[in-house]
Amino acid sequence: MKYSGRARASAAKLIGWTLVGLLVIFFAGFLATIVSAMVTAISVSLIVVWLLFVVFTLYFFRDPEARVPADRRMVVSPAHGKIDMIDEVDEPQFMGGRCKRISIFLSVFDVHVQNAPVAGRIAYFKYTEGKFLNALNSESATQNENVMLGIESSERPGEKIGVKLLAGLIARRIVPFVAVDEAIVRGQRISLIQFGSRTDLYLPLSAQVRVQLGERAVGGETIMAALD
Repeated sequence: MKYSGRARASAAKLIGWTLVGLLVIFFAGFLATIVSAMVTAISVSLIVVWLLFVVFTLYFFRDPEARVPADRRMVVSPAHGKIDMIDEVDEPQFMGGRCKRISIFLSVFDVHVQNAPVAGRIAYFKYTEGKFLNALNSESATQNENVMLGIESSERPGEKIGVKLLAGLIARRIVPFVAVDEAIVRGQRISLIQFGSRTDLYLPLSAQVRVQLGERAVGGETIMAALD
């Protein structure tokens, strides 16, 4: 008869489209499962990386208490790190000419809080823009971004001690804790340099250096020189 089977054809067509829809849903669910698994795996990896970052950051920003020597003649280390330079230089900004310099390199594994080498008053403070050369490079002492702190000793009137805080290749932020005219005590925290850097200690020519090249210094504790 005319139009025989049309109803079944429509039924078959409807069944076919619903089957396609069902397969699409199953495929979408399968794809979503794969994506979800990938997101979960990535999330776990990101969490692990973040936890490692947290542990490293807490380790990097550790801030131990210094056991400060009581002898008022002694100049203690302004930083934790390796002494890699002992020489004489001209420092006209605060020292006013020729002086002794002890340079300390701070790796990313060293404590990065700096300490006052002597008791006194912050008489000079100067920030200088500059490069971000590797702190292992000797040129970084004169070309890198830095903060120069000049201290007038309160225990030995007229005596000047300079501390230069130098940024490095990774360390690009110097955070001074002190300001001009502020009174400080030996071993007090004076600044923070983030992630690998250098700290220079400037002493009068009469100072007797008590450390050697390659020696590791502890900020606020290691005796760097004697002022006689």
